Amino acid sequence: MTTRREFLASATVAGTSLAVTGGLTSSLRATQPGPTVKNGAGDAHRGPCVIASGNGLRAVERAMELLRQGYDPADCVVQGVRIVEDDPEDMSVGYGGLPNEDGIVELDASVMHGPTHKSGAVGCLRNIRNPAQVALLVLRRTNHCLLVGDGALTFARQMGFAEQDLMTEKSRLAWLKWKANTSKDDFWLDDDQRDPPAGKTWDQDPAGRLSVVDTADVMRLTGTIHCSAVTATGDIAGCTTTSGLSWKIPGRLGDSPIIGAGNYCDNDVGSAGCTGRGESAIVNLSAYTMVMLMEQGKTPQEAATIAAKRMVDKAKEKRLKGPDGRPALGCSFYAVRKDGAYGAASIYDGSFAVADSTGARVLPTEALYSSKR
Repeated sequence: MTTRREFLASATVAGTSLAVTGGLTSSLRATQPGPTVKNGAGDAHRGPCVIASGNGLRAVERAMELLRQGYDPADCVVQGVRIVEDDPEDMSVGYGGLPNEDGIVELDASVMHGPTHKSGAVGCLRNIRNPAQVALLVLRRTNHCLLVGDGALTFARQMGFAEQDLMTEKSRLAWLKWKANTSKDDFWLDDDQRDPPAGKTWDQDPAGRLSVVDTADVMRLTGTIHCSAVTATGDIAGCTTTSGLSWKIPGRLGDSPIIGAGNYCDNDVGSAGCTGRGESAIVNLSAYTMVMLMEQGKTPQEAATIAAKRMVDKAKEKRLKGPDGRPALGCSFYAVRKDGAYGAASIYDGSFAVADSTGARVLPTEALYSSKR
């Protein structure tokens, strides 16, 4: 799928190493040969621009439409990602997002506003389908940057948001399938322990409701949508929203609500965000890194690529490397500069969405390594 999904269990990517001697802009040296990353065509673009992860084509279209109507860039990106939050078919964002290990959907989101250099975020938010809108109100109505858990839910209620069950039948069945196949030592029957039915079963209807919910698809998903926008006058905002790592330990926060990790902007420089392995984006401050690199003169494409290589290099834990020594993690990186230049990179083959003067489209990221063996 050309989406934000990253499969941790099956991830195998060739490794690289970032030699850091006095800063992130130090020379790069690869520990294993990989394909050459080309300089992105987006570096030459100038003017209003909206960039998002690969599942954000409708988001960038909507954000650009609002940008042209003169809306604040923060409203543009939040209303853009709202389309994906509302989509029950996107199982990693908002309504229909995959739940934690207890079967409860917990949502995270952040918004950063370039003109005021202010941010708002919510984490572990339950029962509210549009966390990015709540995060924007944290930014505008409070002196805080981050509200979590019950406090975030109370705030959302005070702001007039209605509670609802965020699980769809599709996400509930996916959770049950994961739970049943977690261990053969529990009292749930794995798929291979169940006797075959004598005919059709109700949970596999002719409409093909479960056609995409197979074991490989639901064992462990990460996913998010990031969206950044630059106005004609160079004002910037960024937003990242997610239901987080599927089957996560309740209370887990990824990079999406953490300013500097999954989302960051500086109105004098640009905006950046990440989708994928949140823990790695946090410890590498990946979004801030890309903006800092652009401030130091790197193009958006160069900044995104360096951030990707840095994440690969810093994956020191044994479990983050495959048996052949290549990293077993995935992440994508998106960057846009104040003048409208943009770029995107990924550890695996990936995609991103962009809307500019030529329209909206989905393009391939500049991948460090091909996912094909």
